[in-house]
Amino acid sequence: MKIDVYFTPLGLNPGDLAGRGIVVLDVLRATTTIITALANGAKEVIPAATSEEAVRLASNLEKDGVLLAGERRSVKIEGFALGNSPREMTPEVVAGKTIVLATTNGTPALVASQGGDPVLVGAPANFGALTLRAREALVARRELVIVCSGREKQFALEDAYTAGRIVKAVKKGLGKIDLNDAARAALDLTSAYDSWADAFAGTAAARQLEDANLSEDIEFCAKPNRFGSVPQYSERRIT
Repeated sequence: MKIDVYFTPLGLNPGDLAGRGIVVLDVLRATTTIITALANGAKEVIPAATSEEAVRLASNLEKDGVLLAGERRSVKIEGFALGNSPREMTPEVVAGKTIVLATTNGTPALVASQGGDPVLVGAPANFGALTLRAREALVARRELVIVCSGREKQFALEDAYTAGRIVKAVKKGLGKIDLNDAARAALDLTSAYDSWADAFAGTAAARQLEDANLSEDIEFCAKPNRFGSVPQYSERRIT
């Protein structure tokens, strides 16, 4: 069995991932936001690679049941109903709705992961349930790929640390697992920090959120096991 980690989705094509179990991470904040929205009753989330694509996708859906959500440089896109904060995804706002979401890093990574089977949406917020599903996928498929969204096409510590925590949890008790170099590096990161809050502090993503007066999102995203559900991405929809 084998676990591969990619620190960014650059160079990944859907065909490269066909039939492989995938976990997609953008823990500050897109995957946390998606998990929260669906746990709080959203019907589905449709990821878009760009804000323009999000508007186009939403225009083809029932207007009353759709919410446009997204950010650029952490700030809500002008004209969209919601930003990319998990704290916005309350039951009162999202229950029964289809959310079309466009973010800088997370949704392009999800789009790049099409073709995986399954494609699981992960974050600390659903860590326990996620690792169980990821382990099942590894055993069934003999391969697991963890795709970190990264930050503006570069390495992002918060995603890499979470990937390492997943690798550590999933491989436990399964005997010899082949790891690519990125998976080994991510695993090593788990001994460098005591918690997600510790790992997130001072990252470029966290600093940008602080500058946008969104520090509470960092705290929200750093708390593990808020939810017991694992969203799955299939045919351009996350449910």
